[in-house]
Amino acid sequence: MLRAVWNGTVVAEAPRTVLVEGNHYFSPEAVHRQYALDSQATSHCPWKGTARYLTLLVDGRTNPDAAWYYPEPFPAARNIAGYVAFWRGVTVEGEPEPEPEAAR
Repeated sequence: MLRAVWNGTVVAEAPRTVLVEGNHYFSPEAVHRQYALDSQATSHCPWKGTARYLTLLVDGRTNPDAAWYYPEPFPAARNIAGYVAFWRGVTVEGEPEPEPEAAR
């Protein structure tokens, strides 16, 4: 199981993530949304598209724009549409679980 941890709290967890450019992208369902607030920040990647950001709020502490996702990525990145990656002190811990036999 892979976990994104900040301020001692698991903010996302999943058996597997999508690894892109060294970043673990967690499925939307894996993110514990009670810790994530929408941000107004955006950025642009030439091959992924426009990213939106999330601010983390855990135990009264705020980590602005600590997560990002591509709601409508360019075709080359469609496999991470809506998936969330973290930075700014958020650590990803654990190991991915093997894929089920049916998925291979």
